[in-house]
Amino acid sequence: MSEPMYFYEPGKGHGLAHDPFNALIAPRPIGWISSRDQEGNLNLAPYSFFNAFNYHPPIIGFASVGHKDSVRNIEATGEFCWNLVTRELAEAMNQTSAAVAPGVDEFALAGLSGEPSSLINVPRVAESPVAMECKVSQILQLAAADGTKVETWMVFGEVVGVHIAQHLLKDGVYDTAVAEPILRAGGAGDYFSIDAAQRFQMFRPQ
Repeated sequence: MSEPMYFYEPGKGHGLAHDPFNALIAPRPIGWISSRDQEGNLNLAPYSFFNAFNYHPPIIGFASVGHKDSVRNIEATGEFCWNLVTRELAEAMNQTSAAVAPGVDEFALAGLSGEPSSLINVPRVAESPVAMECKVSQILQLAAADGTKVETWMVFGEVVGVHIAQHLLKDGVYDTAVAEPILRAGGAGDYFSIDAAQRFQMFRPQ
C-alpha cells in the first residue's frame, strides 16, 4: 500500500504550522543581487526565488515579491550583479535582508566592500568568490492561472561577465563544495550548506 498523502489546495490554505511550499522547492540557491539606481545609490538584497534558466546565452533570474528597490533599480539601469553567498558570508547576507529605506547602502550596512565590475556599472561584493555581471533580458510581472496579475516581478538577465576565485578552479573544473555555498530552506530561518561529503556522481545514459 502507498503511504497516505497530505493534500491541500493553496487557495484554501495549507492547514499546517508553516507553509510547506518553500520547503518543498528546496533547498534553493540565493540570488544575492547588487544594483544601482539612477542617482548612483547602491542596493544589495538576497532573493531565494532564484535560479539559472539557459545555457547559451547564459540567463539567470530572480523573483521579487513586491516591486522592491532591486526591481526599480534594474528597470532604470538595465544592469545587476549576482554574488555567491558562502557559509562565511551568511551573516552579512542576512543583514542585507533588512527592510530599510530606499537609498540605504546595504554594502555599508553589512560591512561589505564593493568591487567595480568589468562590464557593468554595478559593483560586485568583493568578499564573494563568485559573481556574475548581468544585462537585463526581460522583466515580467507574474500572473495567476486566471490571468490576474500578482505583486511579483520576475527579472531575467543575460550573464555578460563571470568572476571566479582561482582557488575554486581545480584542473579547470569549478569545485562547488570548496566554495561552501548556502541555500535557503523552508523554515522561517532554515538554511543548508554544501560540502564534499554530499557529492555523488551519476552520468547520463549514452
